[in-house]
Amino acid sequence: MKMPLRKYVPSFSRPAFLKKVNRYFRDMGIKTTYAALLLYHAYERKDIPHYAKNIILGVLGYLISPIDWLPDFTPIFGYTDDLGILAFALVTLACYINDDVRIKARKHLKKWFGELDFEQLAEVDARL
Repeated sequence: MKMPLRKYVPSFSRPAFLKKVNRYFRDMGIKTTYAALLLYHAYERKDIPHYAKNIILGVLGYLISPIDWLPDFTPIFGYTDDLGILAFALVTLACYINDDVRIKARKHLKKWFGELDFEQLAEVDARL
């Protein structure tokens, strides 16, 4: 099965991902940022299989790609496609998102957002 996300793998790099998320995180919102960070930290796990890493690379590459299906600067709807693709990846890879991954993602969020709204984070976690 050919993965349509594979074309976005070359767009992913750790510095580019963190730069984009850091730059646009307020526009993206806490839920979208949290979802992206969960995948980012799941990718860092040593026990994650190759297929799962490919999904994460494709999704995060899509997120930071300058060529987006729905441009991120479009008011209200700009991050809708990003959230959809993040949700797909989170559900597909839920078994690799453990408490350690959640803690690391929340530390990044706290650094960028300050105080966290744990109800919003719980909504994302509930979908896993």
